[in-house]
Amino acid sequence: MSKKIKELELNTLRDTFKGVRDMVLLEPLKLDSATEYEFRKKLREKKIRVKLVKNTLVKKVFTENGVAVETGSGPTLLAWGGESVKELALAVRGLIKDLKKDPKAPDKFKIKTAVSEGTPVTIEQAEKIPTRIEAIGSLVSAILAPGSAIAGALVGPANNLAGILKAIEEKTGDAAPAPAAS
Repeated sequence: MSKKIKELELNTLRDTFKGVRDMVLLEPLKLDSATEYEFRKKLREKKIRVKLVKNTLVKKVFTENGVAVETGSGPTLLAWGGESVKELALAVRGLIKDLKKDPKAPDKFKIKTAVSEGTPVTIEQAEKIPTRIEAIGSLVSAILAPGSAIAGALVGPANNLAGILKAIEEKTGDAAPAPAAS
């Protein structure tokens, strides 16, 4: 690869992966064109992009972007996009299982690693990382839980007191003589 072509490819990769912090790295194994087309098509429907890249160029671009990832050997297929790394990891892993119809057939893809916020994680960890919405929801519930407990503690005795007063009022109302009719 000439220096000019390499520089053009590097610039394209820099533009493509600018700001990308969540991705899944795959290694295609014994992949036929029909399977690859189906894989890309189904991921495209989920707004996930896929690109086959040269390892040395990817290492250089990711190092510049502050993403520490080891691509290993063999071809690397990068998948990125979606709302979160969890959605991405679940979509990729589910699609790999769907594409392997025969359990005795050789694997079509090998998952190298996942990257969450620029940090390499296993695919299992990526599937457990909460999405942004889930994280906000758990944070809000953690913030509101003590407040609702305090409100319950304040309202509970007041309700008990109101119930006691109402019972006393009903008791004294029944015991009081009826006014005389004239």
